[in-house]
Amino acid sequence: MSVYEDVTNQIVSELEKGVAPWVKPWRCTMPMNFVSGRGYRGINVMLLWGRQYRSPYWLTYKQAAQKGGHVKKGEKATRIVYTSSFIKKDEAEADGQEGKEIRFLRFYWVFNVEQTEGIPYEAEEKPTTEPIERTKAFLERVGANVSYGGQRAYYQPSTDSIRLPVPDDFEGAEHFYATSLHEHVHWTGHPSRLARDLSGHFGSQDYAAEELVAELGSAFLCAHLGIQGKLRHAEYLGFWIKVLKEDKRAIFKAASQATTR
Repeated sequence: MSVYEDVTNQIVSELEKGVAPWVKPWRCTMPMNFVSGRGYRGINVMLLWGRQYRSPYWLTYKQAAQKGGHVKKGEKATRIVYTSSFIKKDEAEADGQEGKEIRFLRFYWVFNVEQTEGIPYEAEEKPTTEPIERTKAFLERVGANVSYGGQRAYYQPSTDSIRLPVPDDFEGAEHFYATSLHEHVHWTGHPSRLARDLSGHFGSQDYAAEELVAELGSAFLCAHLGIQGKLRHAEYLGFWIKVLKEDKRAIFKAASQATTR
């Protein structure tokens, strides 16, 4: 079984239980490597979110030892993926040309810093601003054309504009901003920006794939900004299961497209 099949089957299993693995009842933060300080991206965010730790920091068994600590006895690693490659030798090399580079995914294993001992670390510093303030400032910098009114939230590619119900129609401010972030992810798909296919109609595979990008993108943004609003996934679960079963690379592509830069 390939890495693509293995991870996709894991996610499909959760979706078939009615659970989107990127939706958590606790406040998520974006995971990062303890040693390099780099944030994990794409599918690895979801794989690490699958484990409930308060610390966002992760490291390998070797990195723990290099930091003068060790993994606690009995702790289980969490697997994530990375891209590797090899050079395929073929007839081209006989003509003095370079062989073809073949890229593929491999698993490797990491531990949360809470699973270790002997490694000094400080809790992540809390932002100086509240989540709502950060999100307002973020959306102002984005500068999308947004209007308010009605009972639907949507992005209209033909006018390159977002329509949202008024904030008071939502259960709370965080739910309003989570919905706004979802529509802003759709906004990034405009031809003048990331040029994703936005032509799909409800029920089509293209439509479901774009909704998955928006769902993941808003989940990642909510984690970055500290927003704990409701994500809008329930009506799409069946579509996503179908898409993922038909294309074992679909969730990897969607997670990559949804990753914040």
